Amino acid sequence: MRLTTAQALVKFLANQYSERDGVEQRLIPGTWGIFGHGNVAGLGQALLQYHQEMPYYLARNEQGQVHAAAAFAKMRNRLQTFACTASTGPGSTNMITGAALATTNRLPVLLLPSDMFATRAPDPVLQQLEDTRGGDVTVNDAFRPVSRYFDRITRPEQLIPAALAAMRVLTDPVETGAVTLCLPQDVQAEAYDWPEEFFRRRVWHVDRPVPAPEAVRRAVDLLRGAEKPLIVAGGGVVYSEAEHELRAFAEATGIPVADTHAGKGAVPWDHPCSVGGLGSTGTTAANALAAEADVVLGIGTRYSDFTTASHTVFGNPAVKFVNLNVARLDAAKHSAEMVLADARRGITALHEGLAGWQVDAAYRDRVRSLADEWQRTVDACFTAGHQPLPAQTEILGALNKALGDRDVVINAAGSMPGDLQMLWRARDPKAYNVEYAYSCMGYEIAAGVGTKLAAPDREVVVLVGDGSYLMMAQELVTMVSEGLKVIVVVVQNHGFASIGSLSESLGSQRFGTSYRYRSQDSGLLEGDVLPVDLAANAESLGATVLRTSTVDEFTEAIARAKANSTTTVVHVETDLHGPNPPGSAWWDVPVSEVSELDSTRKAHENYAAHKRRQRHYL
Repeated sequence: MRLTTAQALVKFLANQYSERDGVEQRLIPGTWGIFGHGNVAGLGQALLQYHQEMPYYLARNEQGQVHAAAAFAKMRNRLQTFACTASTGPGSTNMITGAALATTNRLPVLLLPSDMFATRAPDPVLQQLEDTRGGDVTVNDAFRPVSRYFDRITRPEQLIPAALAAMRVLTDPVETGAVTLCLPQDVQAEAYDWPEEFFRRRVWHVDRPVPAPEAVRRAVDLLRGAEKPLIVAGGGVVYSEAEHELRAFAEATGIPVADTHAGKGAVPWDHPCSVGGLGSTGTTAANALAAEADVVLGIGTRYSDFTTASHTVFGNPAVKFVNLNVARLDAAKHSAEMVLADARRGITALHEGLAGWQVDAAYRDRVRSLADEWQRTVDACFTAGHQPLPAQTEILGALNKALGDRDVVINAAGSMPGDLQMLWRARDPKAYNVEYAYSCMGYEIAAGVGTKLAAPDREVVVLVGDGSYLMMAQELVTMVSEGLKVIVVVVQNHGFASIGSLSESLGSQRFGTSYRYRSQDSGLLEGDVLPVDLAANAESLGATVLRTSTVDEFTEAIARAKANSTTTVVHVETDLHGPNPPGSAWWDVPVSEVSELDSTRKAHENYAAHKRRQRHYL
C-alpha cells in the first residue's frame, strides 16, 4: 500500500486497541493538533484524509493539548490516550512541559513533534536550531529526558519498528509516560510502499501481574506482627480499579487507609477506615497514625516528598514498609518488602493471606476518634465566616456540598491542592483529579477538556486560581468550540496564595507573590491591586460568566452553572490572606543559612529543627 509516512502513521494508529479484563477499546481515539509549516502538509493532510477513522481536535496551545491528553488518559485509567501533533520549532517545544507532566505522573500520551528536514536540502530551515556540536541535533532533542520512549523518523520505513515500540510503552503500566516520535517535515510527506500487515487490527493486552507466593508470605508475616499498621493508597489503586478490593481488605483487617492525591476516593472519606490525606498537606489523623505506625503498606504509591513530609512523617524508629506496586522502582523504596503485582491482584492475595487477622479494638477506636476529630476541623474550615471576603476554604466547602459523588473536581497548583487534600470529601476514585506529581500551573482548564471528553456523563468542575488562569486559559475556547459543558471556578485573590504563605514562613516576607503595581517609594511590587478582570476575559473567550463575592452568591452561581448546558465560568473573590487549614507536617524547602533579615534567620532556626527529624528509611 503506497502512502506517505504521515498517512501510514494515522492509519496505523486508528487500528490500535488496548484490552484489560476482556474489554477492548481504541488506544488512540483521536489526535490533538495545531498546524504550521512543519505538519500542515504532512500530518495535517493525513488527518484530513482519514478524519472518519481518526477524529481531529483543534487546541489553542500545544502545551494545553498535551494536558488534555494526559487528563483523558487519567480518567480512562491509562487504557486510552490521544496523539498530539505540533509544527516545527516553538510549536513542538511548547509540548515539552506537557511531556514532563505526563511522564512524572506515569500517564500515557503520544507526541508527534515536527522536525527539521531529514534531507537538510534547505538547511537551515525556518525555526531550525543550528548546533555547532552536530548537524543532527534539533530542538526536539529536549524531549529525550522527559519521554519514556523517543525516536526520530528520518526514513519512512523506520516508522514500522518505532510505531510498534511506541504502542508497547504506552500500554505498559510500568514504563508508560510521554512517548515522542519526531517527524521531519519532508519525511511526513514522503511516500513508501507499506506492508498491509502494518495496518492490521492490533490488540495490546494490559495484563494484571500476580504476586509471587513467597513475596505475599513475607508481607503477610510482617503485617501479622504489626500493632499499628497503616495503608497508604496511591494512584495505582485507582488505575488498577482496585477500590472495592481495598475497601474490603481494610474492613476485614481494620487497617486505616491514608491516601495520596492520586489515590483519593479509592476509599470514601466517610469509610470507617479512612483517615484522609497523608504528609505535608495531610490530615492530623493520617499524620498522627503515620508517626506511630510500625508497618506501612504502600499500595500503588511512589512516595513523593509531600506524601512522606520529606521523610519525616513516619516517625516510629522501628517502622518497616511493605510496598505493593507493579513497578519495581516504587516497590523497592524505603527498603521495603516488595510485592510486585497489579494492585487488585496483590490486595486480593494479601487479604487471603491475612484471613482471620485484624488489628485490636483499641487501635480501631483510636483511628475512628482521630478521623472524627479531623472531620470537625473540616466543618470549621468550610464554615469559617471569614470577612469581608470569604476564605478559600469556605468556597471549597460550598462547592464540595453542591457536587454529587460522581462529579469531578480538577486542580493542580497553588494553595488549593493542599486545601483539597486536607478538606475535600471524595467518595468516588474518579471524582478527584488533582495533578500533584508535576503540580503544573496551567494544567487545570486544559485538563477539564480532556476529562469531559473522557467522561461526558459526569459534571466536570475546574478549580483554578488567578495565577494559573493567567498562565493558560486558552482552552476555554476549545471547550466552547467543542460544545463541552464544563464549570470553571476562578478563585481570584490577586496573587499567589500558596507561594506567598510559603515565602512568609521561610522568612522571605511574601516577596514577589502579589499582583500589584510597582511602588514608587520602595521600588517593589507592593502598590495597589492591578485592575485585571478575569471574568471579562473569560467572557471574551466565549464562556458564560457568573460573578460572585460571597459564599451564598457562589452557591447560587454553582447551581445555575450546573443547570446550564454550556461552558460556564464562576468568578469568586477570596481573601489572599484567608485562614488555611491547620498543618501537621513539614516540607523540606531550604532556607538561606545566612541573611541580614531577622525573618530569614528565624526561619532558618525553625528549618534546622525540622531537618533533624529527617531520615532515610533503611
